[in-house]
Amino acid sequence: MAKRKTWTMLALLVITSLAWLAFVKPEHDRQKAQAESGIEISAALPQYQPDNQPEEGFLEGLKQFWAFTGFRNVTSGHLIMIMVGLIFIFLAIRYEYEPLLLIPIGTGILIGNIPLFTDGGMNLQVGIYQQGSVLNYLYFGVLKGVYPPLIFLGIGAMTDFSSLISNPRLLLLGAAAQMGIFITFIGALLLGFAPPEAGAIGIIGGADGPTAIFISSRLANGMNLLADGTPVKNLIGPIAIAAYSYMALVPVIQPPIMRLLTNKKERLIRMKPPRAVTKTEKILFPIFGLLLTCFISPSALPLLGMLFFGNILKESGVTKRLAETARTSLIDIVTIMIGLTVGASTQADVFLTKESILIFALGATAFAIATSSGVLFAKTMNLFLPEGNKINPLIGNSGVSAVPDSARVSEVEGLKADKTNHLLMHAMGPNVAGVIGSAIAAGILLSYLG
Repeated sequence: MAKRKTWTMLALLVITSLAWLAFVKPEHDRQKAQAESGIEISAALPQYQPDNQPEEGFLEGLKQFWAFTGFRNVTSGHLIMIMVGLIFIFLAIRYEYEPLLLIPIGTGILIGNIPLFTDGGMNLQVGIYQQGSVLNYLYFGVLKGVYPPLIFLGIGAMTDFSSLISNPRLLLLGAAAQMGIFITFIGALLLGFAPPEAGAIGIIGGADGPTAIFISSRLANGMNLLADGTPVKNLIGPIAIAAYSYMALVPVIQPPIMRLLTNKKERLIRMKPPRAVTKTEKILFPIFGLLLTCFISPSALPLLGMLFFGNILKESGVTKRLAETARTSLIDIVTIMIGLTVGASTQADVFLTKESILIFALGATAFAIATSSGVLFAKTMNLFLPEGNKINPLIGNSGVSAVPDSARVSEVEGLKADKTNHLLMHAMGPNVAGVIGSAIAAGILLSYLG
C-alpha cells in the first residue's frame, strides 16, 4: 500500500511537471518576452473559430480550454494562500485550535484562491468579488456587518453572567484588557494608516472576531472616503483573519505571558467561591446592562443589543425554544457563512500586501498587550485588597473576549500551579466582561471615526 501511494505521488508529480513544461512555461516566457520588447499583450482571449481543418479547430479549442483552467492562471500568490488555508485546516484538525472557525476559514481561503481567467474584464460570476456570483451575495453579510450581530445574539443566549454578577469588581479586569485596542490604534496611526483604518485594526486587540469584522465593515471597507477624498483601504479580510488566528492561538500565546508576569505565590492564590445568584438578578442584569452600555456607547447597539437580547431569551425562562435556536442552529449557520466568506475574501492579489503583514504584526502586539494589561491590573488590585480576598492574577488574561478559551487557559495554568485550585468559575467573570468591553470600545471608535 505504501509503495502504491509512492508511485501515485510520483506519477502526479510527473504529470504536473509535463503540463507545466508543455503549457504554462511557454506562455509565461511568451508574455515575459512581449513585456520586455514593449509589445502590448492583448486583453481579449481569442475565441474558437471552426474552419475546414478539424485538427486545427480541435487544437484551438484545447488551447482555449487550457486558458480557462486554474493551472494556466495560477500565480505564486495563489499557491501561498492555498498553503495558508491548508495550515488553518491542519491546526484545526490536528490540535483542535478553534475548529469551528478555522475549518470554514481555511476552506474559504482555498475557495477564494482558485485561479480564475480575468482577462478582458470578463466576469465569470464565480469568485467572491465577481458581481452576481453566489459567494458575492453571501459576502454581503460581512461587507454590511450583518453576521456579527447574529453571532452576538447566539453568544448572549449561551452566556451565564453569574460569575460577573456575583463579583462585579471582575468587570475591571475586562476593561483593563481593552488597553490593547487603544495602544494598537495609536501604533497603527504611527505606521501610517488612516484613522478609520487604524481604528479597525485596533479592535484585533480585543480578540473578538465578530467585533473586528463589524468595525472593519464600517471603517475599513474600501468604500468610505477620507477627508481628502481618497477611499479607505479594504482591510476586512486581513483584520478578520488576524483576529480569528489569534483567537485560535490563545492557548499558545497567553500562557508564557501569564507565567512571565506572575510569581509562584501569586499563582497559588485561592479565591473565595462565588456567591449564589438569584434568578431575579440574572433577569435584571441583561436589561440594565443593555440600557447602561448602549447609553454609554450608542454605536455599539447592534452588537450589545443583540448580546443582551440573547441573554434575556435565556434567562427569562419562557422563551426556551428561541434561546435554543439562537445558541445552536442560528449561531452555527452564521459561523459557517462568516468563516467561509471571510476566508474566500483573502484572494492573493487583495490579501498579500504590505498592509496585511503590518496588520498581523500589530495584531500580535495588541494581543500581548491585552493579556499583559489584564494580568498586571489584577496584581495592582491586590495591592488594595485585604488578605483572603485577593484575586489570582492568572484570571487577568481572560479579560480578552475570546470566550471561553481564555478562561480555559486561566484554569489550565491554575491547575499547573495547584492541582486543586480551579479558576474557571472566576475567570468567566472577566471573560464575559471582555466581550462587553470590546464592543463598547468598538462603539466609541466608530462614533469618532465613522
